[in-house]
Amino acid sequence: MERSQARTGDLSWRLSSHPITLLFFLGFRISSLLFYLLGSLFTSNFILVFIITILLLAADFYYLKNIAGRRLVGLRWWNEVDPASGDSHWVFESQDRSGSAESGAPSQNATDKRFFWLALYAQPALWVVLAIVSVVRLLNPIWLSLIVIALILTITNTLAFSRCDKFSQASSLASSAMYSGGMAKSLAGGLFSRLFKG
Repeated sequence: MERSQARTGDLSWRLSSHPITLLFFLGFRISSLLFYLLGSLFTSNFILVFIITILLLAADFYYLKNIAGRRLVGLRWWNEVDPASGDSHWVFESQDRSGSAESGAPSQNATDKRFFWLALYAQPALWVVLAIVSVVRLLNPIWLSLIVIALILTITNTLAFSRCDKFSQASSLASSAMYSGGMAKSLAGGLFSRLFKG
C-alpha cells in the first residue's frame, strides 16, 4: 500500500514553517480545555482547577496575541488609549506574506495558516458548547463564571485577529492596485501619455 505524500496546507505540524511555535500554540489552546474538563479527576479542589484553568487561558491569550499570530500568519493587534481623551482604539499590524520578489518577505505557509484559523475559531465554539452543557446540567454557577472568562478571552482574540486579517487583505489589495501594475498605474500612464502627446 502506497503512502500519500504530505502536501503544503495539509494538517501536519511537520509541514509548518515554525513547528515549535505551532506546537506551543496548539498546546496552549488545548490545555485550558482539557484541564477544565479533566481537572476534577486529578483533584477535588475547585479553586485549584479554576486558577490553573485561568492561568492556562491567560498564557494562551498572551502567546496567541503576541507570538503565534505574528509568526504563523503575520498578524498582530493591540489596543491603545489616547492619554488626552481617554479614548481607546485598536491597532492592527500585518506583515507582507505574499512572497513576492520585490517585497523580500517570506510567503505564507498554508499549513500554518490552516492550523491557526482552525484553532482560532474552534476553541470559542467548544467553550460555547461547554457553556450550554453547564446551563443545561445546572452545574455550580461558579463553573459558568469560568466559562464566561474563557469566552471573553478567546472571543476577543478571535474578533481581533479576524479584523486584523480583513484589514491586511484590504491594505494588500490597495497596495497591489497602486504598485503592481494595477488600475492606478494604468490611469497614471494614460494621463501622462495624454499630457505629453499634445
